[in-house]
Amino acid sequence: MRLTPAERLLQELGITDPSEIDLEAIAFHLGARVRYRKLEGCEARIIGCNNNAIITIGKDCSERRKRFSLAHEIGHWTHHKGQTLVCRIEESRPQDRMSPERVANSYAADLLMPRYLFGPATRAFPKLNFKCIDEIASIFQASRSATAIRLVEGGHSPALLICHGSKGRKWFTRGPDVPSKWFPRGELDSDSFAFAVLFGKNPDDSMSRKIGADAWFDRWDAPKYMVQEQTVRTGADEILTLVLIVDHKMLEDDR
Repeated sequence: MRLTPAERLLQELGITDPSEIDLEAIAFHLGARVRYRKLEGCEARIIGCNNNAIITIGKDCSERRKRFSLAHEIGHWTHHKGQTLVCRIEESRPQDRMSPERVANSYAADLLMPRYLFGPATRAFPKLNFKCIDEIASIFQASRSATAIRLVEGGHSPALLICHGSKGRKWFTRGPDVPSKWFPRGELDSDSFAFAVLFGKNPDDSMSRKIGADAWFDRWDAPKYMVQEQTVRTGADEILTLVLIVDHKMLEDDR
C-alpha cells in the first residue's frame, strides 16, 4: 500500500494505534502552535510565517469537529504554505479533487483515519450500516459523515452515500466497485424510507431495509433490482442515506 503524506508522517512518529493520534503534538512537530478561541465567521484559521504558524480553532465546536478542523489546517500548512486561501471546512462533503480544500480534507481524513490502521479496524465490521459507522467513528474520534465517506470511498461494501436536504440532493459519493451509470436521483422518491425521515419526521432507520432500485435511480433497468437503504438525520433539514448494492448484476458496467 502506497502511503499518503499524512500516513507517512504518522508512521515516522511511530503511531500504531488510533488513540495515539495527538493532533496538537503533530502540529507542534510541524512548527504550528494550536489555540482555541471564539471565532466569528469561521471554525478555524491559520497564520504562518516562514516555518512557524498559529492555528486557531473555534472553541464552541464539538470535540470531533475541532479535531477535523485542526487536521484540515495541518493539511493546509503541509501543502499550501505561502498561499492565501478562503478556507471552508466541509468534512462531510466530497469536493473537486483538484481544489485546495479537497487536498486539505483528504489530508485530514488520512491523518485522522490512516488506512494502515483504518483497514484492520474495519475488518471487524463485515456489514456496512450506520451502527458500524458510528462504532468506527468512535474508535478514530471522527464524525459520522467523515467516517461514512471513508468507508464508502474505500470500498468496504458496494454502496453509495447520499446527502439530501428539503431542496434536493446536496452531494453523493459512491464506492469504487459501483459503476458510474448508477447516478442517484436529484429529488427524493416519495416511496423511499428516506423521504419519510426527512419530510415525515420519522425516526432514523435502525437497520437497512430493501427497496426497489428505481426509488433511487432513474434508469430503464432500475426496476429489475432491489437495494438496501438506511437513513439518518444529520441536521434539522438534512439526511444521510446509505444505499447498499446487494444484487451483483448491478455492478456490471454494461451501460
